[in-house]
Amino acid sequence: MTTTLAPGSATAVIARAAEPEFAAWRRNIVRLGGCTNPIHLVGAATVFDTTTGAALLSYGSDVYGGRMLIACGNRRATVCPACSALYRADTYQLVRAGLIGGKNVTESVSGHPRVFVTLTAPGFGPVHTRRERDGLVRACRPRRPGECCPHGRPVGCRTRHAADDPRLGEPLCPRCYDYAGAVLWHALAGRLWHRFGLELRREVARRGGVSRTDFGEVARLSYAKVAEYQRRGLVHFHGVIRLDGSDGPDSPPPGWVTVPLLMDAVRAVASRVRLIAPGANVVGQRELRFGKQVDVRPVTSYRPDAGERPASVAAVAGYIAKYATKGAESAGAVDGRIYHSRDMVMLPVRAHVLRMIGTCWWLGGLPEFESLGLRRWAHMLGYGGHFSTKSRRYSTTLTALRQARADHRAEEQRASLGLTDRSTVTVGQWRYAGRGYSPEAALLAASVREGGGRHGA
Repeated sequence: MTTTLAPGSATAVIARAAEPEFAAWRRNIVRLGGCTNPIHLVGAATVFDTTTGAALLSYGSDVYGGRMLIACGNRRATVCPACSALYRADTYQLVRAGLIGGKNVTESVSGHPRVFVTLTAPGFGPVHTRRERDGLVRACRPRRPGECCPHGRPVGCRTRHAADDPRLGEPLCPRCYDYAGAVLWHALAGRLWHRFGLELRREVARRGGVSRTDFGEVARLSYAKVAEYQRRGLVHFHGVIRLDGSDGPDSPPPGWVTVPLLMDAVRAVASRVRLIAPGANVVGQRELRFGKQVDVRPVTSYRPDAGERPASVAAVAGYIAKYATKGAESAGAVDGRIYHSRDMVMLPVRAHVLRMIGTCWWLGGLPEFESLGLRRWAHMLGYGGHFSTKSRRYSTTLTALRQARADHRAEEQRASLGLTDRSTVTVGQWRYAGRGYSPEAALLAASVREGGGRHGA
């Protein structure tokens, strides 16, 4: 992410350095680890001894150069690289704990059946793509010369696209491409995953000779997943699916639950789960499903060689964590919401993305699609689901990880103040007072980012 600094910011930093509160001002910024858009708070707090009730320490926003700054906490790498790096690290630990234990998850979970699954979006029309085999780039879509679609466009492409070719992801014929279907699939992709999870439980139960109602008494299915945007503007789901005993990760699954059984069940359910989209009287009936490309791999506790099929714990956790910090900008869309149709005129996006945004806006204005919130999620090309989610019993939570980090920092602060042997409570009142940086503060934050800074206390 490139930071644009205001002219004269270096001079402003030099002037600030001559002021008495410079050290506190600098510490207030450095402790954020390079956050690009911090939140400003004003107020005060007092630390009390819970035994005697005596006030041990008081501090206010004046101690921090006028305002206390806290990190924005945005998960998107395009918005705040520093905060997204922390989010990515937490997601990595969350996924990893569900695979091998740790973070209050028993280590015996590493012996439970678990697979790494990729569920793709279906095709809504041929797009330019880069194909490779044995290290060689193949023709995009080889077809007979002169073969055209109903609109007179060639149905094939013999170009061997470079990795940065702007045509990648663009439809061969925009008029043939089913934009309404693509947008509706996006809007209902989260529900499709939910239906997939329900059907997978039923399929595993059937294969084990257990009734649907009794399945919860003998086994439990858990998952952690992430959505990844492709160049064609549609998401794929990557997830870890694990089977435990009835009490979750603390209990072993029944003996009949094996990795091959789980893999076969995932493939069977992914191929048949369906949803019917609303608005058939407007755009025709759309039966929504996952794409034909379904990848299912067992998760191993080691790092496999390049030619091996299983996925390692580190690779799976790293992959999910990586895409947890990305959004629709990966497909060439925009970061912020679109509030008016006139805003679409100046959007810096490619033609395919603009057509998807326009379709969201058009369908979103019709009563048949009001419940989908398509205009609200037009900048996400219709996808309004969470990018990373997990089932309740998969492992720890992001909230627990953040609380552990906050407790650790609080303990460090207590030690620095000589309060480790006393029971204390902090009482304070803070209010929002803006966000962002002054020019000189932005320069200092940029230097922290470039130095690989981490969030401080």
